[in-house]
Amino acid sequence: MTHTILVTDFDFPDLEIERGVLEERDVELVSADAETADEVIEAAREVDADALLVQYAPIDRSVLEALDVAVVGRYGIGVDAVDLEAAADEGVVVVNVPDYCEDEVPTHTIALLFSCVRKTSLYDRAITEGTWDWTVGAPIERLPGKTLGFAAFGKLPRGIAERLSGFDLEFVAYDPHQSADELAEYGVEKVSFDGLLERSDIVSVHTPLTEETRELFDAEAFAAMNDDAVLLNTARGGVVDDDALATALEDGDLAAAGLDVLPEEPPEDSPLVGRDDVVLTPHVAWYSEESIVELRETVTRDVLRVLNDDRPENSVNEDVL
Repeated sequence: MTHTILVTDFDFPDLEIERGVLEERDVELVSADAETADEVIEAAREVDADALLVQYAPIDRSVLEALDVAVVGRYGIGVDAVDLEAAADEGVVVVNVPDYCEDEVPTHTIALLFSCVRKTSLYDRAITEGTWDWTVGAPIERLPGKTLGFAAFGKLPRGIAERLSGFDLEFVAYDPHQSADELAEYGVEKVSFDGLLERSDIVSVHTPLTEETRELFDAEAFAAMNDDAVLLNTARGGVVDDDALATALEDGDLAAAGLDVLPEEPPEDSPLVGRDDVVLTPHVAWYSEESIVELRETVTRDVLRVLNDDRPENSVNEDVL
C-alpha cells in the first residue's frame, strides 16, 4: 500500500533530506505552500494525504476533522500550532523533534546575552555610522556576580547553565514542574515567578507557549524587574508582550533585550525593531547545518514509523498510540 505524506509548508531549499529517508519506501512525498487551515485541507485532499509534515502552517480542529490523516509531524520542538486536543479526539498521532538543537539554542542564547551585556551590536552600529567612541556603550558592568534566572528549566536552559558554569554567576529558575532538589542538581535555586523577576539581573525565557504562558512577561512583570535587567527570549515570541517590553525599555525600567523570537514573524510593525537596546535575530537559535539534517531526518522517520504501524520515538500525545 502506497502512503502519501504532504509537506504543508517549508522554507528549506528542497526536500532531498526527506526523500533520502523515504528512498525505496512505498511512500510518496508531495509538497504544498499552505499558510492557512483551508489551504492545508485543500492541498491534503488533492493528494489524499495520509500524513502531514508541518513547519509553520496551523493544524487546527478544522484541519484534523476534515482530513483522514494518521500522523502530523512538526518540524521543531514546539507544537503550539497543532490542536492537540482535536488530534486526540480524531486519533491522530502528533510527533515532534524534542532533542535537536541542544547545542545551538544554548550557544545562541549566550551569544545574545554577551551582546546585550557587552553592547557589541551597539558598538558595531556606531562604527558603521562613523563613530569610534568607547563611551557609546556606557555603562557596562562586569558579568561575574550577576544572577541569571530561567523561566522554565528543561534541557536547553540546562545547557546554558552548564556552559556558563565558569562565569561566577548565580542561577535561579522558575519552573513549577520541577522540584527544588531537581534544580539543585544543576546548581540552580528554585524560586517563584515573583522571585525570578525580583532577583534576576538577566532573565532567560524557555517556557512553551500555552494559554498560561501567553504574555507571561507583561507590563506588570517588567515593573517588578530591576531597572538594569536584561531579558532574553529564545523560546516563543508570544510569551512576551512586545508592546509592554518596548515601553519598559523606553521608560528605563529595563536595560536591554536579546530576542530570537517575536509574536509576529517576520515583524511588520514591531516597536522593538531598530532600538539600540534590543538585539534581534530571525528565529535562528535552532540553526546549524547539522541541526537541519537532524531535524528533518528525525521527524520524517517518526512519521514513517506511524504509517508502518510502528511506535514513534517522539510522540507528543502518547494517549493516542
